[in-house]
Amino acid sequence: MENPFQETLIQKNRAEPCSVVIFGATGDLTHRKLIPALYNIAACGDLPPQFKVVGFARREKSDDVFRSELETANKKHSRQAHTQELWSGFSQSIHYHQSEFQDVEGYKALGRLLDQFDVERGTTANRLFYLASAPEFFKPILEHLKAAGLHVPPQGKWARVVCEKPFGKDLATARGLNEAVANTFAEKDTYRIDHYLGKETAQNIMVLRFANSIFEPNWNSRYIDHIQITCAENLGMEGGRGGYYDTAGALRDMVQNHLFQLLSLVAMEPPTDLGADAVRDEKVKVIRSLRPLIGPHAVGQNVIRAQYTTGSVDGVARPGYRQEDRVNPESQTEAYVALRLFVDTWRWQGVPFYIRVGKQLPKKATEISVHFKRPPQVPFATSKLIDNSENTLVIRIQPDEGMALRILCKQPGQALSMQPVKMDFRYSSSFGKASPEAYERLLLDAMAGDATLFARRDEVENAWKFIDEIQAAWHKSDTPPPMCEYPAGSWGPKEADQLLAQNGHEWRLL
Repeated sequence: MENPFQETLIQKNRAEPCSVVIFGATGDLTHRKLIPALYNIAACGDLPPQFKVVGFARREKSDDVFRSELETANKKHSRQAHTQELWSGFSQSIHYHQSEFQDVEGYKALGRLLDQFDVERGTTANRLFYLASAPEFFKPILEHLKAAGLHVPPQGKWARVVCEKPFGKDLATARGLNEAVANTFAEKDTYRIDHYLGKETAQNIMVLRFANSIFEPNWNSRYIDHIQITCAENLGMEGGRGGYYDTAGALRDMVQNHLFQLLSLVAMEPPTDLGADAVRDEKVKVIRSLRPLIGPHAVGQNVIRAQYTTGSVDGVARPGYRQEDRVNPESQTEAYVALRLFVDTWRWQGVPFYIRVGKQLPKKATEISVHFKRPPQVPFATSKLIDNSENTLVIRIQPDEGMALRILCKQPGQALSMQPVKMDFRYSSSFGKASPEAYERLLLDAMAGDATLFARRDEVENAWKFIDEIQAAWHKSDTPPPMCEYPAGSWGPKEADQLLAQNGHEWRLL
């Protein structure tokens, strides 16, 4: 009998011939991520035939100038070595189209260019519109695509849109943006991208949980004590990022999207199949099941916000957050946030989920650690048992993608003395090659029509609904919880340690 799961996996990532139109094509995302990702897809032989890329931006330049700029960036950012032979062929599929985002004639001219490609190819192709511009341009781009009729695919083909984060800055703006998208593209043709879900280890969480009998029966409150999700960054506001970050903060920039996506993968129930809607149905149930934090008291008891002060990272002196370029000297924006959350479902009743993210921490790393409950210690009551000796499963999202399981073993010798040992798996060593970059997988999925790793409208809006309550307690309350501090180069404020200590827990050392 055929395995429907195997059939689903086989059908994934068969990218169809298409033209990819990138709005905001002269920006950093196109140069650092999108073009290198497409180049690497080509290097792996997975790029669909008769493929085209059209860069849509306001600056005036020729195809050759645009290709030359992208080649310079690709040499620097490509995962695989840049070769002139491959680039020469790949670059011929790249074109540039100059237009203002609010000029409907520019969109009509874009339509004529895409029609011209179809004539040259001898067949009509699909169209993927990628919004890599600043978020304030999303709505006018969508409106003008519709006005020019580009949102309607040719007969028997498809037209899709990919939206980059941030997808709104609160529930109201997210709903407004969702309405703008819905007025132009159907939900099935809308791909809200979150590059964390394109990372190989994030994708492997479902396989780890549901395909391994040593984990699946134990993935619940009976055996798991608590779960930690950490995203540590060892940089601050370099590159002029302070202007954006001071209007967003760690909670909106990272927790609402990236870390809630990881949380939902860890906590979700098994889907009925591997189809996009089945997986996303279960993910959104997790977000809906989060115990609400309403009011400054509940937020103050479960959420810690902080800013870094002067310190050093890797021996290099770093300024405090409020001294950073383009940051308000009296800023009340958090550069660090730690949360204690509860997923009120049968599976997770009483299990705390701890999330932390921060700038100017000692190292760059993102990981999930699952801390199992200790078994009864009766047989080893007289043995020397070290502190923090519980079994721990660590899922490394970045860097060094992989997993490690910590178990207890007896040390050699007559005495019964136990020490933790680590069973370690790394993608690079186990499979003999580096994992594809996240954007490679996500672009292939968008071209193949697989929305599994993209956020659905209800996911986004439910996440914002939860986050807005915390923001209201911080910024719209007469008695907001305090803004804590920590020196740059440390692992965060002491209040975040105390948050875990209330439950007898400690942050895992990375």
